Amino acid sequence: MAVKEEAVYAALRQVRDPELAVNVVDLGLIYGLAIEPAGDRSKLGVVMSMTTPACPYGPQLLEEVRQALWAIEGAGDVTVELTLNPPWTPDRMTEEARDELGLF
Repeated sequence: MAVKEEAVYAALRQVRDPELAVNVVDLGLIYGLAIEPAGDRSKLGVVMSMTTPACPYGPQLLEEVRQALWAIEGAGDVTVELTLNPPWTPDRMTEEARDELGLF
């Protein structure tokens, strides 16, 4: 069963940054997504960043993203790559995330 992009983003929206309490998609932490067929499953790859290179929740956040992807029906191999280039900035956040955090 092929995994749809919408299902991946829906799963990722369940992962919230512990400090900001906003999901990783709306925060703009997801830099890239790949879905490749792998037999009757889909290989999923995500490139993501952190709000800061010294994020104390980095390992926890990466693991939560992995778990969310593995839980998608039809998911096979899952790869989560951390990148700090380009650095994350608040400009990557959605308008909903800015509203949630009270940023205008």
